[in-house]
Amino acid sequence: MVLANHTKHERQPPKVLRMMGLPVHLHADYGGWLLHQYRQGQGSHVVTLNAEMAMQADQNPELRQIILAADLVIPDGAGVVLYFRTQNRRVSRMPGIELAADLLTRLSASETAFFYGGAPGVVDQAAIYWQRQGMAATLVGTQHGFLSAPDQAQLLERLVTLQPSLILVGLGVPRQELWIRDHRHLCPNSIWVGVGGSFDIWAGVKTRAPQWMCRYQLEWLYRLYQEPWRWRRMLALPQFVWRSLTYKP
Repeated sequence: MVLANHTKHERQPPKVLRMMGLPVHLHADYGGWLLHQYRQGQGSHVVTLNAEMAMQADQNPELRQIILAADLVIPDGAGVVLYFRTQNRRVSRMPGIELAADLLTRLSASETAFFYGGAPGVVDQAAIYWQRQGMAATLVGTQHGFLSAPDQAQLLERLVTLQPSLILVGLGVPRQELWIRDHRHLCPNSIWVGVGGSFDIWAGVKTRAPQWMCRYQLEWLYRLYQEPWRWRRMLALPQFVWRSLTYKP
């Protein structure tokens, strides 16, 4: 019975809410739905939406259009969750790093993954971390994000040849979203996910906030503690609160 319910959830399309005119998808099993789509021959672009990205999209029509066109927009940030609570809607946060981990864990032995982004050496350490987890899928390649034009061309050729099931792109916002938009056609049946700094976490370069901070939506505070230089970027949070509550289409 559990398996039947699990399959049922996978096939149900996500519910769509709106925040500042942007879609936010809700689903009982994001990873299951994405894998079901992939195994039916349908690729997906996943956007991990938080308050900072929403504010960027408010000023950047190009990024806004990418979010509008994405196949799945998950509520990554605490600001998104808190916004919907002010609308009396219960929305559970789904961090992009957790969705990516779920997908990597659930890929089958016949499926593959590719990691692109991060500093030289970091993505390779992230790959070692996942290989030690004993995942069934094959990690067919890694590539750091600091490439010359010729190296970039070679990367694209590799992706065309490999056609990975899952492509994780960690270039930061909005660069990773723009890159996925420009190159998704090369692997149209793949699952593409922008994962920000997830490779740093898996490589052990940085750590995630303690569980209690995540539970109380305070992961942003821990990131500020780790990276004080982010304080300017954190100014987007109060701006987001005002903009989201006063937004009119």
